[in-house]
Amino acid sequence: MPGVTTNVLQENEERYRTLFDLCPTAVYSCDASGVIQQFNRQAAELWGREPATGDTDGLFCGSFKSFRSDGSFMPHEQCPMADVVSGKTPEVRDAEVLIERPDGSRVTVVVNVRPVKNKLGEVTAAINCFYDITARKQPEEALLKAGALQSAIFNSANFSSIATDAKGVIQIFNVGAERMLGYTAAEVMNKITPADISDPQEVVARAKALSVELGTPITPGFEALVFKAARGIEDIYELTYIRKDGSRFPAVVSVTALRDAQATIIGYLLIGTDNTARKQVEAEQQKLDQRLRDQQFYTRSLIESNIDALMTTDPSGIITDVNKQMEALTGCTRDELIGAPFKGYFTDPERAEAAIRLVLSEKKVTDYELTACARDGAKTVVSYNATTFYDRDRTLQGVFAAARDVTESKRVEMELKQAMAVAESASRTKSDFLASMSHEIRTPMSAIMGIADLLAKTTLSPEQDKYVQIFRRAGDNLLNLINNILDLSKVEASQLELEHTGFSLSELLEKVTEMVSLRAHEKGLTLVCEIAPHVPIDLVGDPTRLRQVLLNLLGNAIKFTASGKVALRITLDADSSVPTALHFEVSDTGIGIPGEKLDQVFERFTQADSSTTRRFGGSGLGLTISKRLVELMGGRIWAESDVGEGSVFSFAVPLEIWTGARRQATVPVGTGPEPPLPALRILLAEDSPDNCTITVAYLEDTPYRVDIAETGAIACEKFTSGHYDLVLMDRQMPVMDGLTATRTIRAWERANGQLPTPIIALTASALKGDREMCLAAGCTAYLSKPIKQEVLLQAIKEHCIAAPPSSGEESLPKDTILVRMNPKFADLIPAYLQNCRQNVIAMADALDRVDFETVTFLGHQMKGSGGAFGFQAITDIGAALQEAGESGDTAASRKSMGDLSSYLDRVATISD
Repeated sequence: MPGVTTNVLQENEERYRTLFDLCPTAVYSCDASGVIQQFNRQAAELWGREPATGDTDGLFCGSFKSFRSDGSFMPHEQCPMADVVSGKTPEVRDAEVLIERPDGSRVTVVVNVRPVKNKLGEVTAAINCFYDITARKQPEEALLKAGALQSAIFNSANFSSIATDAKGVIQIFNVGAERMLGYTAAEVMNKITPADISDPQEVVARAKALSVELGTPITPGFEALVFKAARGIEDIYELTYIRKDGSRFPAVVSVTALRDAQATIIGYLLIGTDNTARKQVEAEQQKLDQRLRDQQFYTRSLIESNIDALMTTDPSGIITDVNKQMEALTGCTRDELIGAPFKGYFTDPERAEAAIRLVLSEKKVTDYELTACARDGAKTVVSYNATTFYDRDRTLQGVFAAARDVTESKRVEMELKQAMAVAESASRTKSDFLASMSHEIRTPMSAIMGIADLLAKTTLSPEQDKYVQIFRRAGDNLLNLINNILDLSKVEASQLELEHTGFSLSELLEKVTEMVSLRAHEKGLTLVCEIAPHVPIDLVGDPTRLRQVLLNLLGNAIKFTASGKVALRITLDADSSVPTALHFEVSDTGIGIPGEKLDQVFERFTQADSSTTRRFGGSGLGLTISKRLVELMGGRIWAESDVGEGSVFSFAVPLEIWTGARRQATVPVGTGPEPPLPALRILLAEDSPDNCTITVAYLEDTPYRVDIAETGAIACEKFTSGHYDLVLMDRQMPVMDGLTATRTIRAWERANGQLPTPIIALTASALKGDREMCLAAGCTAYLSKPIKQEVLLQAIKEHCIAAPPSSGEESLPKDTILVRMNPKFADLIPAYLQNCRQNVIAMADALDRVDFETVTFLGHQMKGSGGAFGFQAITDIGAALQEAGESGDTAASRKSMGDLSSYLDRVATISD
């Protein structure tokens, strides 16, 4: 029996094993300790391998990754089998687990785990039955995903989805439609069609347009909205939706026909998007486009309306655009010009091409002259102005150029030059005429006034003396008239230049009052001169012209005042921005001037009352010249008057304080006798016999010996063959003029190592530059004819060098240059020479900076000042420096500076 039992058990076990392997469900079991006991074929196929003998559930199943149905990772100790074996869970039913196998593939299984218990209810084993649902799961997931996607799309709030039945009645109205249109789905479903929420006029217009397009009548309404879609034609259109509150918005609608399995239309789907933002963008874009078109039109209008020929080129000089003026300039059309080389339209292509290169290197070019050549051969001179232009990224795009027709301006410029040449010629003619008239009038005037002065010093009867005095006064008046006319002419021709020199105001006023006091005394008038406190005495300006204005005003005041007083008062000008501007006031108690005539008194040849000309005399030029001189000095002049009460003439001029003034101690008159005049040998170069007679007569009672030379050439011959202490040189003489003679004498002196002999120029001309020309030629001083005897004697006294040299001269170095200094400038000469040395330093610095303007300016200064101080060499070197500076000649400038520096090192002054 035991044998039979064993066989039965074996058969049963074999049968159970066969059934276990044939089971379509994957099954495996493990004992309470987790050791796998049984594992069928389905489990092995699902797992992809079988467990090894003795594998535990944790060792075998732990080699796979498990995930819960929500996708989270599931550790093995939390898996269904472990929970049941450990007793945490009584059993597990239909648990869904995603398993990732070692090869990376995944399967989804449904797990059922039940425990096996003994009689005591203890878990001794557990059986896990599971089956693969991956194939079933994939379609479900796809379906769920598709359903979720469709639901998300259909319920999207970003666009409206409206589905209708075949008749157009709304069946579906999504969230987006509710949001856009303001209706709830319940308010429209099964009640209205999409045509009811569309602009009716647009629906009618669409029906008409489709009728024409498709050649069939279409009824306005829902049919017009879906007509194309019903015929399988893709249809997307724009229309205006009307919200529940009546507001409108543009929408883009896509229409699709919905069909069943038999292709029968069962409805329509209308998907719409709010087009407001796009419409706004389009509107803004349209505005921008319009603004761009307007700007382009405006820019083009500017370009086309420009009088210049405008063009743009690329960096290589190829024309990219032109205006009408360029077409006219070249005779070519815009299409012909664009793409052509810029240089090809000019007579000098290389110069035109150079213009492009120049603007590319310099970034711009101005007033570059070219000659354009048109197709018909016409040539036009143009002024080419160009600049580079760039795009937004500062990348060079090319050249923008303007070519202005300057043919007419060239013609005008040429005419202007010719006119200027004519004007300059006329001015020179006028200047020559004035010089000639000055000379021709002053020459006989010199004889007339000289003879009158000499006659006045002879023994005369009372009647003869009366006639001579009338003679002298008439001569003085005539000379004043001549001087006034010349001064006015010089001012109007801008030929009158002001001095800028230091002077004493008190000394100037002393001379002025001295000159008018006799006339005031003769009329019994009181003459007052007052200087207010705090008024500076040492000033810098033009004392000669200031004295001339004061003499004119005081002379007029005395002339038109019969009794009372004439007063001159000087104060600081409170109305000027210049602290040292002075206010001069000349008042009188004369006849006065009517108020309506005050503005006229400063006009030339005008007096307040024409009858006064006959009564008082005068040319009416004095106040005109005074006004011009004051304005030339940067001041202003005005008048106040009451008829019968008197007048007040005032003027204010800006002056500078003379900081370098050195006051000389005054020597009381009569403290000692005047030193005797030295015996001088004087050479008089004069072609007028009358002037020779007068000059000799002037010097008759002096120890001076006078030799006469009728021409400059004779003067040079006599000077070089004899010894003279001083030369009186007439400027205008036959054969050789006085200036040429002076230069010849100076050249002979330098060549023979002679000290410069004083040469006093005598000229009947008094125009701009006469003094400078004389000093530049080498003259020591300058006197204008007619010359008073006392003026001539004083000039000879100041400039003579007849005194023997002092003993100190013998100790000077051998190469020392001796110059006798003018006693008048004795105190100023050291400072002047030091200033010249500073000029050398300043010019050297200027040359290092290539500053020729400074060299020219300082050279001009020394040219004008050297001879005045007695240093003719400084004048000559100054002229050379001025010329070198004007021509920008560095080498010549440095040479002349070296000559000046050497001269200043060697020069020494001696005095009488």
